[in-house]
Amino acid sequence: MLPSIDFLIDISKEAGEILKEGFGKSHQITYKSAINIVTEIDRKSEDLLVSRIRAAFPEHSIVAEESGFFDGRNDHRWFIDPVDGTSNYAKGFPMFCVSIGYAYQGRVRLAAVYDPLRDESYYAERGQGAWLNGERIHVTATERLIDSMLVTGFPYDMNEMDNNLKHFVDMSHKVHTIRRLGSAVLDQAYVAAGRLDGYWEIGVSAWDIAAGTLLMEEAGCLVTTVKGDPDFFKPPFDVLAANPALHAQILAVLNA
Repeated sequence: MLPSIDFLIDISKEAGEILKEGFGKSHQITYKSAINIVTEIDRKSEDLLVSRIRAAFPEHSIVAEESGFFDGRNDHRWFIDPVDGTSNYAKGFPMFCVSIGYAYQGRVRLAAVYDPLRDESYYAERGQGAWLNGERIHVTATERLIDSMLVTGFPYDMNEMDNNLKHFVDMSHKVHTIRRLGSAVLDQAYVAAGRLDGYWEIGVSAWDIAAGTLLMEEAGCLVTTVKGDPDFFKPPFDVLAANPALHAQILAVLNA
């Protein structure tokens, strides 16, 4: 049985209420690495999402950021980020969301992203467009790189040779401005909604891009790896997305 987009929207909002209730309070913080943290809210949100999916679709497999892999049918796979922007959340910075992607036969078909503080529900079904609270959304038509506002992020291991800093510096001389918001999924949702013109990031994970890339594709973005490969949903995960005209210019700078 295939899930409906309404199911994804409903459980994303249910998990979002957990985030909203805990926001601004003290949290139990543990470290996955030097700067990669997790809170009890991440686990509480993820437990709810996993339980809802397992109850409705017990045969499906799930890839969850905190709990790892839940075995099931490989042709039905869920990708869960219970709190995208955990560092923001733990500091009381209001930029975070719940992200859910569902893939059938290896391709993401459904996506739901919920920002509980703004009550913004982004969702997409492949071939049916991208939506925000019932309104159709589209990528911007910005054509000149110098007119663009881009967004990016940085991997947790800043000692990695390819840590995006050089890309950031090179790009900053070519564009109007670059934002770094701390939530990869909201970065992607904002590009889909036309609030930002383009997005690139390296060193991400499947749960960081499963939902957001479908939103961007359905909003009219060309989505590839930072090298221009259209087969982007595979390790090592990296993404570049913008309208086709702008995408080509960003790609050229990243690979100069």
